[in-house]
Amino acid sequence: MIGDRDTATALIAEARRRFAEASLADPATDARVLVAGVLGLSLSDVLMRGDVAVSRKEAEQVREAISRRCKREPVHRILGRRAFYGLDLQLSPATLEPRPDTEILVDSVLPHLKRTIAEKGSARLLDLGVGTGAIALALLKECPQARAVGSDISEEALSTAERNAHINGVAERFETVRSAWFACIEGRFDIIVSNPPYIPTGVVAELDPEVRDYDPLAALDGGQDGLDAYRALSAGAGNFLEPGGLVAVEIGYDQKNSVTALFEAAGFCLIEARRDYGGNDRVLLFTTRNCCAC
Repeated sequence: MIGDRDTATALIAEARRRFAEASLADPATDARVLVAGVLGLSLSDVLMRGDVAVSRKEAEQVREAISRRCKREPVHRILGRRAFYGLDLQLSPATLEPRPDTEILVDSVLPHLKRTIAEKGSARLLDLGVGTGAIALALLKECPQARAVGSDISEEALSTAERNAHINGVAERFETVRSAWFACIEGRFDIIVSNPPYIPTGVVAELDPEVRDYDPLAALDGGQDGLDAYRALSAGAGNFLEPGGLVAVEIGYDQKNSVTALFEAAGFCLIEARRDYGGNDRVLLFTTRNCCAC
């Protein structure tokens, strides 16, 4: 349909058909989320008011977005934002798009953060490679007594994280520092978290176009064996942890043993390992050896 005869329901059907023709993995979900997002509707709005006509301009915006998705640009990149752990996060070209599996890292850290606050009255955490701020901001939202520092090598990423802190009401407890891992970090922290780049350099070109062509290379490429970031994290974390502090990292599906070995060589022990929704190793939690029963 054209012009003021277009409706959300008709545009979703059109999007679903075009996405199926483009061989996208989940055309139905992509169509619903994209069209509703462009029109500023919730999915329940689409069900209740899907047959209400939309304007010619809105229809044009939706069709432009459909064309972008057919070229494999991710839905949430097109919309410019994504929900994560109850947060509304803006995206930018310099930030990784937060994935649901990273919420497992937040879930894993949260009990430790709450326990630290119960014991000390407050807690300080560091998010290395902060990107959108997803991990740090989710933890701050859940724990009003916590404060966080987010570091990144990208000024654009830091600006995005700061905007997201304001959007989600935690800006007064969040600060950013431009730093390559620990290079410009000062002070000590109760918890250090990171979702670092962990894809081996030679594998990056084989990733799906949605990832390879739209997530920043610096957030993907972990060096020849994918472990460069973990070497930096394991070597430096002990100098910035409070006694009894925790380091939590996201890992690739086949990296549990190699990352654990790096941290153990640096004086840490593994206290918890969590798998993602696909059953793959995803999150590792470490503490210093003199603070655990290894």
